[in-house]
Amino acid sequence: MSELDFSKDYILENDKVRLSPLKMEHVESLLDISEETNLWTYFLEKGNGLKNLTNYISSTVNNRKHKKEYPFIVFDKIKNRYAGTTRFYDYSKELKNIKLGHTWYGKSFRGTGLNKHTKYLLFEFAFEKLKVERVGFGAHAENKVSIAAMKGVGCKEEGVLRSFMPSLNNTGRANIILLSVLKEEWDNTIQFKLKNKLTNTD
Repeated sequence: MSELDFSKDYILENDKVRLSPLKMEHVESLLDISEETNLWTYFLEKGNGLKNLTNYISSTVNNRKHKKEYPFIVFDKIKNRYAGTTRFYDYSKELKNIKLGHTWYGKSFRGTGLNKHTKYLLFEFAFEKLKVERVGFGAHAENKVSIAAMKGVGCKEEGVLRSFMPSLNNTGRANIILLSVLKEEWDNTIQFKLKNKLTNTD
């Protein structure tokens, strides 16, 4: 396999986490998490509460049908609960590029190692199955926790989209920080370092 098939239901999993396609039926499973305070601070698209979450999931499920995004729901096997979501987007078979983002987890799943397990599975899928050369990321410049988490799984900061979106208080504009992981970095160092971190946090 070397191409993302948007019609196929991919399951990515190890002994700690399972990623499966996000579907409308998951609204109920994610509703409590979606209402946690400050979860949506750095997101343009809000998913807090039943109406917003339904629209949020409906939008990305529809985008999957149009081959624009491939969303996953993340299931924590240790806690035996759904933890949040993530997705691939802006996929180009020709350029061998894909982006990864729109990632959010409930507060009880953060700092547990779940994100590292999730990213390992997604990187492995992107680089070894889809044969992409690059996985890109973006984060609100003020979202220091998210940027640190990306760097913690091997992402390298590469640039800034200046004045990309409204600031949090809507009184100005905010920057987006761009990061990425390249295939050669995954092959040579990142997969081994990340796998070692998974072993040490098990």
